[in-house]
Amino acid sequence: MAGHSKWKNIQKRKNAQDAKKGKVFMKMAKEIFVAAKQGGGDPEMNPSLRLAVDKAKANNMPNDNIDRAIKKATGDLDGANYEEVIYEGYGPGGAAIMVELLTDNKNRAASDVRHAFTKQGGNLGENGCVAFMFDRKGYIVIERATTSVDEDTMLLGAIEAGAEEMETSEDVFEIYTEPENFQDVKEALLGDGYELETAEVTMFPQTYAELSESDFNKMTELIDKLEDLEDVQEVFYNVEIE
Repeated sequence: MAGHSKWKNIQKRKNAQDAKKGKVFMKMAKEIFVAAKQGGGDPEMNPSLRLAVDKAKANNMPNDNIDRAIKKATGDLDGANYEEVIYEGYGPGGAAIMVELLTDNKNRAASDVRHAFTKQGGNLGENGCVAFMFDRKGYIVIERATTSVDEDTMLLGAIEAGAEEMETSEDVFEIYTEPENFQDVKEALLGDGYELETAEVTMFPQTYAELSESDFNKMTELIDKLEDLEDVQEVFYNVEIE
């Protein structure tokens, strides 16, 4: 991963979310629902639910919405039953794309995703066709402007907490962990007084595709269309979006 700052892609996704806050809350609620359904409604006993709740709070989702999603999952309130689905395929120029969905209608979800791919010159593939090109990692960003700690001190603290590596730029520290170590590293950094700009478990490409200008424009249009779909939670791709 060294040599490629992920912050630009993360910022692009966060900006898109901020512009569609209501849709973001729905996506967060689905994620909380599935986590609570699978592991119980107590965040202290369910790491996946704790992660989903933390993510929702970081996006300023109201506590009432969070509680309602958990109660629906545990049967205290009536609600739809969501399933996790992952679609994989190739975008313009052969770029790899993974689409994570939570849906109560798999037929609708499949049709919507297939239509988006086809319209922008992409192709859906079989399960596993591009998953091997991505690594699942914990990812934490700390903006330099929020701390006076130097790079060596930051690196030492992160590694001692269980981080795998750290990249730096003029603006941010980017810290990577194995998924199982993410929560420990996050809590250690918060305990040390750091302000976390981003903290999530996500997917990173092992390599990046080089696209022509035409294919790049089609690719960004495809990403936008996929992110706008009702059931789509996350879109991962091996193209750097500046």
